[in-house]
Amino acid sequence: MKTVVIGMSGGVDSSVAAILLKKQGYNVIGLFMRNWDSTINNDYLGNPNLNNNICPQEQDYNDALEVCKKIDIPLHRVDFVKEYWDNVFTYFLDELKKGRTPNPDVMCNKYIKFDLFYKKAKELNADYIATGHYARIIDGKLAKAKDLNKDQSYFLAYVDRNIFKDVLFPLAEIDKPEVRKIALEYGLITAKKKDSTGICFIGERNFTQFLANYLPNMPGDIINIDTGKKLGRHIGLMYYTIGQRRGLNIGGTKERCFVAKKDLDKNILYVAIGDDNKILYSNEAIIENFNYMTDNRPLSCTCKFRYRQPDIKVNVTYLENNEIKLNYKNVKAVTPGQFCVLYDKDICLGGGIIKEVK
Repeated sequence: MKTVVIGMSGGVDSSVAAILLKKQGYNVIGLFMRNWDSTINNDYLGNPNLNNNICPQEQDYNDALEVCKKIDIPLHRVDFVKEYWDNVFTYFLDELKKGRTPNPDVMCNKYIKFDLFYKKAKELNADYIATGHYARIIDGKLAKAKDLNKDQSYFLAYVDRNIFKDVLFPLAEIDKPEVRKIALEYGLITAKKKDSTGICFIGERNFTQFLANYLPNMPGDIINIDTGKKLGRHIGLMYYTIGQRRGLNIGGTKERCFVAKKDLDKNILYVAIGDDNKILYSNEAIIENFNYMTDNRPLSCTCKFRYRQPDIKVNVTYLENNEIKLNYKNVKAVTPGQFCVLYDKDICLGGGIIKEVK
């Protein structure tokens, strides 16, 4: 009997993934990863969205433990707090300081879930590791899940491709409603649990208040990029991302406003007025630190510049130092710091960080 160590997050997806692995005849072992010390900024206390003022991560662990007892598998617990801080949270802060928009979930998969977790699983004599991600492995290659609405291959495109020979994705061929149905049939505590959203280490907390613990607020002017007219004041460039239109607190215009540019030296936030403002659109991007997931190097394929974005047709030029240049037609709000992932139909070709946009 082959042994699978599955990452148990305390959510419904990993819960059902564990059930499916048991039904397939594997010896299943659960492993809960503690990646963040939630007591550092314990402003979750008194939050009405959280039960009994229990730290969210401890609640997740308790839920994972109850699920594992219910389906009769052991649950181990491992602490990666320091490694998460060094490899994920520090990166997150550094990117914000540069005025870019980071994606810590991608780095968490690269350094924690598909590296440290994998090594810990091997210590438990695992033949395979598994997670509740919605993704597929096709001929040893990472691919989109059957449920394209939940597909998470975008977040896995920075992982070492050699890992995937030992990875199972039990939810590869089923959709979210079916996952909920299975969880209800088994009477799991996670069956109706809300999906986690946003940045994992912030959770239910206010993003602005949380970030103020680590980076100083530097308010400045909001300027119309077309006219140079001052429209208001921003609360700190780190709180805004290219293309953002909510939370700008700009009055005096009936048209929608979008973040167009950040000037770190002058601490100015530039906005563009109107959905069709040409400044918001680009035709070329340079992607750095590209992680190749296959040996395929097509000159044309599709890409996603952000999660849940429809596939965009691009022409690819392969540059030195793991950089690539992409040419495309009028895409809105391509954002430096975010991840760009290339696809050949359903197969993930790899991903990298958006460096420049033209």
